[in-house]
Amino acid sequence: MTIKTPPQAPPTWTRTPEQIKTETIAVIDTAKKLHDQVAAIETPTFASVIKVLAEADNMRYGQINQLSFYHHVSGDKEVRDSSTKAEELFRDFYIEAGLREDLYKVVNAVFEQHPEVDPESKRLLEKMNLDFTRNGLALPKEKRDELKVLQKKVSNLEVAYSKNLGEETGYILFTREELAGVPEDTISQFNIVDGKHKMTYKYPDIFPVMKYAQNPDTRRRAFVGDQNKVIENCDLLIQAVKLRADIAAILGYKTHAAYVLEERMAKSPENVITFLNDLREKLAGAGKTEIAKLLKLKAKDLEALGLLPDDSFNVWDYRYYDRLLLETEYEVDAQKIAEYFPMQSTVEKMLGIFETLFSLKFVEVTGDERSVWHEDCKQFAVWKDDSGEDEFVGWLYFDLHPREGKYGHAANFNLSPGYTDKDGKRVYPVTALVCNFSKPSANKPSLLKHDEVVTFFHELGHGIHDLVSVTKFGRFHGTNVARDFVEAPSQMLEYWCWQKNELKNLSSHYLEPSKTIDDDLIEKIVKSKHVNGGLFNLRQLHFAMFDMTLHTSDGSIDVTKAWNEMREDISLMQQGNETTYGYASFGHLMGGYDSGYYGYLWSQVFAADIFYTKFLGAPMNTTAGLQYRDTILRPGGAKEEIDNLKELLGREPNNVAFLRELGVEN
Repeated sequence: MTIKTPPQAPPTWTRTPEQIKTETIAVIDTAKKLHDQVAAIETPTFASVIKVLAEADNMRYGQINQLSFYHHVSGDKEVRDSSTKAEELFRDFYIEAGLREDLYKVVNAVFEQHPEVDPESKRLLEKMNLDFTRNGLALPKEKRDELKVLQKKVSNLEVAYSKNLGEETGYILFTREELAGVPEDTISQFNIVDGKHKMTYKYPDIFPVMKYAQNPDTRRRAFVGDQNKVIENCDLLIQAVKLRADIAAILGYKTHAAYVLEERMAKSPENVITFLNDLREKLAGAGKTEIAKLLKLKAKDLEALGLLPDDSFNVWDYRYYDRLLLETEYEVDAQKIAEYFPMQSTVEKMLGIFETLFSLKFVEVTGDERSVWHEDCKQFAVWKDDSGEDEFVGWLYFDLHPREGKYGHAANFNLSPGYTDKDGKRVYPVTALVCNFSKPSANKPSLLKHDEVVTFFHELGHGIHDLVSVTKFGRFHGTNVARDFVEAPSQMLEYWCWQKNELKNLSSHYLEPSKTIDDDLIEKIVKSKHVNGGLFNLRQLHFAMFDMTLHTSDGSIDVTKAWNEMREDISLMQQGNETTYGYASFGHLMGGYDSGYYGYLWSQVFAADIFYTKFLGAPMNTTAGLQYRDTILRPGGAKEEIDNLKELLGREPNNVAFLRELGVEN
């Protein structure tokens, strides 16, 4: 295809702290003035109220997302602080706007007219009206005022929690002896402090220590330190849980979970709890069998290392013995496998898979033409070519290595949604993948372990969803779908990382680029997919059930006790006499996934169903890829997710493929 100049320039990333502040105030002031004008309309219509509000929202989403994004990625602390403050102001603005009775009256007046509009516009009207009713606009003014105060408190707690996580700089100092077994590549990247090696809690540091450190006490200290690294967040979450329960009660809901789930595919806490309990029952037997096997391996390992016997299986043992089992029984050596997945070539080939499946083209922007927030970033113009003519899709960014003050996990961030502007012109999306993979060293490029390949494929799946979605309104763009469906498209794409031909095509040895991973090693990787799958999913169940326990309570629950007791009870792993505070870094609970962590398991049902039905046996089938792109990804949240699924599958979705993947009976 012939690549043309993109019809839309990328965002600029040169704002100073003062500019962020000024722009934030301007965005909010403009929005308030518009809301005042719309609320004063005496004869409200769809065109004068809903259309005007939606057009303003379309533009504002991108402004807000970008001004708030700096606090996740900027290398300048003053910029991050200014961005954090901007997010607080935006959240307060939305709380106040959502409680404006005058605005609700004109929106509701249009809703009661039942105007004849296109399906997406009708959905927008319904959602706008529902937003106000769920915010308590039917309540007396004194109750609404109370709600506003409580909602702002929760919002500020969430921002503070996220900021503490992002700014976390904790570490543990280990001697070389205490790090016995940890790969030299990892240790060589640790700074030396007082003659010891400094392990931070960033993924490239702590994960290898948890997987390879032979000394159980080293693993214990690393695990407990990581769990307790942001202890100041404990009280913030505890306060938020109580406030959420109070807000739900004022709004007339039994619990916060009941309030949240009303708009999800699951619909109610009862449905979620039934799903989780059923899955736990199915997985318990597998988990106990896996623990027994790992304990035998642990006994042999301790004897070989000359260490005292220990018949307990602790949570800090899991990654170490899971890795050892893969190496000894399945001959899966993560370090050796990583040699075949140097980051640069692997990422290029991943993009190639998406180019084939979804008829896309990724064109990297280089040199002075780049518009990025940090020198580590990559920028791509993305094009579509399945209509005989190249069509711009949007802008994609990669920010893949850790640094101080940067978001510490792996996530996709929408920086601006796509939409149709008031003149009928297409405005294109901007999206970013923010990850924390090891940096290249002087002797080696950055090498991705297989689980990191899976992680990158997953997050890139979110990015693709963001890019190929085409909706009229920014509110419905891309990943703005039901929270318990949003992970399904990315989870479905993870299956490509376990297919023989796709793994072969992704690989290229970093010393011999023409050498791909051999079939025997691929077969071992594929066979290892569900090794200790029971324990892995029981760990996910601990997170999901802890979340539901908090948010079906009245807020008076002992959070620390619940976190620790539920971990041992559900995950089947012990933690000695240690009391940990891992909920203080459980960012999902303060980042929009409250009462929603179950969605990671719930959406896997849909992911498995889609893959088995449309791609099993032919994962690179472009016809199926384009059908999936246009049926599931393109509509974003503009249609009911279940309707999109039924259209793609030709039937109601079911859990047959999901349970087959887990190796359990229906």
